[in-house]
Amino acid sequence: MTSAVIITAAGRGIRAGGGLPKQWQMLGGKPVLQHTVDAFRAMHLFSKIIVTIHPDDKQHATALGPDVQLVFGAETRAKSVKNALEAIESTSVSDVFIHDGARPFPSRALIDRLTDALIHSKAAAPALAVTDALWRGKNGQVTGVQDRTNLFRAQTPQAFHFADILAAHRAHSDDAADDVAVARAMGLEVAIVAGDEDNVKITLPDDFLRAERILAQRIKDL
Repeated sequence: MTSAVIITAAGRGIRAGGGLPKQWQMLGGKPVLQHTVDAFRAMHLFSKIIVTIHPDDKQHATALGPDVQLVFGAETRAKSVKNALEAIESTSVSDVFIHDGARPFPSRALIDRLTDALIHSKAAAPALAVTDALWRGKNGQVTGVQDRTNLFRAQTPQAFHFADILAAHRAHSDDAADDVAVARAMGLEVAIVAGDEDNVKITLPDDFLRAERILAQRIKDL
């Protein structure tokens, strides 16, 4: 099997603050997105690394490396992913992993779990079981309690047999929270594998502090 990874980085990420889209802000001396790309590159598992970017970010993106294929994104995440899938449709890729550019710490162990799951499933995605109590609320007041049984926090990369997720995206005209939603709209079953607490997604300013701590610990452990 030949695998590719698509890293989504065409969004603006304004909730993270900082004046630049979050994927281009610095983390430990280099952009968040560079950490993400470097993590996949170091695994030596992927024949192609594709990054979706906003046209305004082309100058930033050229520094990612000559082995990175850049694809312009679209107005929604789903359409950006479809652009990337179409860009490699004529290649020999059999499996594709689709990852958030603002998750800079994907691990080899996580990729191995997804790869194993794809042996028996057309799609697989990592998740962490919800362990905290969940409330419903309105106007600053608790209005109810939500049962957390069978609830999960979704992560990426989400992995698919290439032909199946391409067909799913071609049939999907709306936006979607992630590629699992696109796959399920097509009727694909998605296996859940264990996620990773360090596989944090940078969304808000405080997430940079958590990412810095994870990075510092990884450097210490080397």
